[in-house]
Amino acid sequence: MFERCSKSWRAQRSEPGGGADGDDSLYPIAVLIDELRNEDVQLRLNSIKKLSTIALALGVERTRTELLPFLTDTIYDEDEVLLALAEQLGNFTMLVGGPEYVHCLLPPLESLATVEETVVRDKAVESLRKISQEHSPVDLEVHFEPLVKRLASGDWFTSRTSACGLFSVCYPRVSSTVKAEIRQHFRTLCSDDTPMVRRAAASKLGEFAKVLELDYVKSDIISLFTALASDEQDSVRLLAVEACVSIATLLPQEDLETLVMPTLRQAAEDKSWRVRYMVADKFSELQKAVGPEITKNDLVPAFQNLLKDCEAEVRAAAANKVKEFCENLPEDSREQIIMTHILPCVKELVSDTNQHVKSALASVIMGLSTILGKDNTVEHLLPLFLAQLKDECPEVRLNIISNLDCVNEVIGIRQLSQSLLPAIVELAEDAKWRVRLAIIEYMPLLAGQLGVEFFDEKLNTLCMAWLIDHVYAIREAATCNLMKLVEKFGAEWAQNTIVPKVLGMANDPNYLHRMTTLFCINALSEACGQEITTKQMLPVVLKMSNDQVANVRFNVAKSLQKIGPVLDSNALQTEVKPVLEKLATDTDMDVKYFAQEAISVLALA
Repeated sequence: MFERCSKSWRAQRSEPGGGADGDDSLYPIAVLIDELRNEDVQLRLNSIKKLSTIALALGVERTRTELLPFLTDTIYDEDEVLLALAEQLGNFTMLVGGPEYVHCLLPPLESLATVEETVVRDKAVESLRKISQEHSPVDLEVHFEPLVKRLASGDWFTSRTSACGLFSVCYPRVSSTVKAEIRQHFRTLCSDDTPMVRRAAASKLGEFAKVLELDYVKSDIISLFTALASDEQDSVRLLAVEACVSIATLLPQEDLETLVMPTLRQAAEDKSWRVRYMVADKFSELQKAVGPEITKNDLVPAFQNLLKDCEAEVRAAAANKVKEFCENLPEDSREQIIMTHILPCVKELVSDTNQHVKSALASVIMGLSTILGKDNTVEHLLPLFLAQLKDECPEVRLNIISNLDCVNEVIGIRQLSQSLLPAIVELAEDAKWRVRLAIIEYMPLLAGQLGVEFFDEKLNTLCMAWLIDHVYAIREAATCNLMKLVEKFGAEWAQNTIVPKVLGMANDPNYLHRMTTLFCINALSEACGQEITTKQMLPVVLKMSNDQVANVRFNVAKSLQKIGPVLDSNALQTEVKPVLEKLATDTDMDVKYFAQEAISVLALA
């Protein structure tokens, strides 16, 4: 069909006078054929991405009768072309005539759902799920459900894995007879000989359970869950753990202990660390799903074991959940459980041999202070925080610093400063510049937590010292830090505390420090406002235009361009313009260039 269209169009164009009267409606098809057959993958890909335009040109009928059959017959291409096609077809409903004809999209998508490349199959399944919603219940049974059955009983595992993602979207809208068939197909796939199919079924088990009636959840899903959680492949067992969360939320409390907990306890002690990791990763969700009583009796000991696991990945995943787990414990016994069962494990993790475990713990441990209160924090948690602030791993130290506000709320700034601030100051002067850089990035956060008076007393000197650090990245970050501090504490604070010190650096013998003055002025001008910029900063910038170092002079031109919009028009004309005109005649080419650019941008010519 398409070949005929392409030849017909070419023939018409080649006939004398044929160009004007030829059937130009065939042109898009001819282009599509040419590009789809082209050796260049990019051309074929571009053609696929233009499918909606081509479909619009053809109209709904020819799209259904010519374009879709052509696409279905030519699904043998590069994976990226097929991926684009699978995505495009998911948005084709209106281009084939609306929901009434949406079933026309099923043949090409069915073919795509069976290809070898996983991402193509997944995209085809995603598009099928999308268009399934646009089928009427009748069309769903007549067209969509047979497709699911064909995929589920396909010879190749690829089609059977794709089928697993389609059961849940059609199950709620079909008759009870068809529902029984769908459940049977799903059961069959859960015990498929191919691990990839069982894996796909396990990954969709929770989703499928959500659309089933409760009786079938108990009779069908639980047995499938138990079987998959005992599968010989750990990649299947860990996906069953993920499904456990969905299943537990569907069941009444009285059924959980008998139907779910034996399998969950088994998973928490699985011989494969990957399965135990999944249990640790999903622990908070499991905890909410099973409720407080089962948490106290079953999950607390399981969580302790995960925190002490022999594999670092499992300990890290569990450590990451410590705060969330403690928050979700029943209030009447929360403190007792934490102090007796959880805190001893946490103390061990603080000195763990693996830095990822320590880092995961450091990102959440501060949150325990709000749960345990002031006395417990001072007595039990502060020593742990101090130990982590002195840890050899920078990430551990930074994770503690970034969460200081939790502790500040509980124990107050005085206690915090006496205990933790010396360690923060030590980090701020660390020999490793990346550690200093990370501390600078947290300084505005610290400033907000500590308040202006405390900041001025303890940390202001540090912030100024960073401006003359020997590493450029530190000086640059320190400049941005000042701007954020001014935004936090206000222009008046800047005028009294920061600006005089910054401007004092303009006379520093080191030209790099003099340039830092200009960078600070650039950053601070907008936050400080017109008055401070005009009266205090501008005179210093203008004076520096006479600097002996060309790098300083061209940065003066750049600074004047930057702060120009903040200044009033009088200052621009009477003070800035003469200096820029002078710099525009400088002997250094860069100085001249930036001065002329500033004159042009500020419209001073």
